[in-house]
Amino acid sequence: MFQQSADLSRRRFLSGAGGLSAVALTQMMCRQRLMASTLPGGQHFPAKAKRVIWLFMHGGPSHLDLFDPKPELVRRAGQTLPASYKDVNAKRGVLMPAVKPFRKRGQSGIEISDLLPHMSRMADHLCLVRSCHGDSVNHPQSVYQMNTGSTLTGKPSVGAWVSYGLGSENENMPSFVVMPDPEGMIKGGPPAWGSGFLPASYQGTTVRAGGAPILNLQPASGMSEERERSTLDLLNNLNQYHSAQREFDPQLQARLESYELAYRMQSAAPEVADMGDETEETKRLYGMDEPVTREFGTRCLLARRMAERGVRFVQLFAGNSIGWDAHEALLGNHTKHCARTDKPVAGLLQDLKRRGLLEDTLVIWGGEFGRMPMAEKGGGRDHNPWGYTTVLAGAGIKAGHVHGATDEFGLRAEKDPVHVSDLHATILHLLGIHHEQLTFRFNGLDQRLTGQTGQVVQGVLS
Repeated sequence: MFQQSADLSRRRFLSGAGGLSAVALTQMMCRQRLMASTLPGGQHFPAKAKRVIWLFMHGGPSHLDLFDPKPELVRRAGQTLPASYKDVNAKRGVLMPAVKPFRKRGQSGIEISDLLPHMSRMADHLCLVRSCHGDSVNHPQSVYQMNTGSTLTGKPSVGAWVSYGLGSENENMPSFVVMPDPEGMIKGGPPAWGSGFLPASYQGTTVRAGGAPILNLQPASGMSEERERSTLDLLNNLNQYHSAQREFDPQLQARLESYELAYRMQSAAPEVADMGDETEETKRLYGMDEPVTREFGTRCLLARRMAERGVRFVQLFAGNSIGWDAHEALLGNHTKHCARTDKPVAGLLQDLKRRGLLEDTLVIWGGEFGRMPMAEKGGGRDHNPWGYTTVLAGAGIKAGHVHGATDEFGLRAEKDPVHVSDLHATILHLLGIHHEQLTFRFNGLDQRLTGQTGQVVQGVLS
């Protein structure tokens, strides 16, 4: 609590800081210093994508049962993996074929499982990257790698890097929004969408569907708008005076900006979450009229509403702490999760396309890894980070296309392999960012999302 008997009277506060104009100038200078490393002009080169919607299927959906058919698994069902396959970090159980048939879809003829009837109808808009691979067989490390580029915690997420590099298109909404699964938290938790060593203002803002999308956003009962504004102004002035007398503190500036953003969001966020202006046909498209698809469909529609209002990076997580992690009874597990997500995902793609948003929105579908070709625990599959599928669609992506391949059993990426860092480099490229030039100085080094590796996957670009 400040008192005049202390070393700061009201008159000295205003004169010592150069008056209110100096307070404003200090705030502008702090903002400039905080944003000094963002990209000049917004991008390094013209962008194909303005925004990203990432649909993260937590737990490891099986590429072998959804997007990557393997006739050899059918022919050798019940046999063991050939001895020529060395260093298999899993139980060498008997080979298990896909739990549902694959069929050729659309004019492209891409083979997709019957488990995904709605996404199958969008086959000519999809690009299946069947040769993805990562570096860890464990959930938390693989979740971190797919989301931050590193198997270790404490690194900035992809969304944080994009927010840092490009900023927001809407000053009344966060540039990076995350919608966790209300049924439970992912393995590894919030560091998957954290800001790491970047300023805290770039971390993902957690949003929920419904009338109160962000907890504790609205002012306390009895707090008028005028009183709240004056309180916030006083707090900002005091903090800026404190900051001006000391070495620049990005964490303090991030806190100040978060107060201002929260104030602006009090009107913007509820409007985004209010779907009263959506037609019943649109809601049915997302499956909001059906109990099984209502929850995820609502979040997918909310993602579209955020995207068209300038939110740069939206990430939805589907799957609680278990999610798609089908160590046993894969047919039951994937039937459940596909039924919950398939129609909303297809509805999102259709809705983006008809609104003209798909042409500049990158949509990503995938998990932290895939599954093994061998059976485990009576009809399940173990983790497989060495070969799996990620699905891309939208801005700058080659539609109706399959890139790369795993080996004949679907165990390892074999043709045109795509490492997680390559996927990240490609995401940044589509946003107009050269992944080697998006850096942040930390611990004496220029850090970047893709580390010392990463190549843009030219084969998926249109």
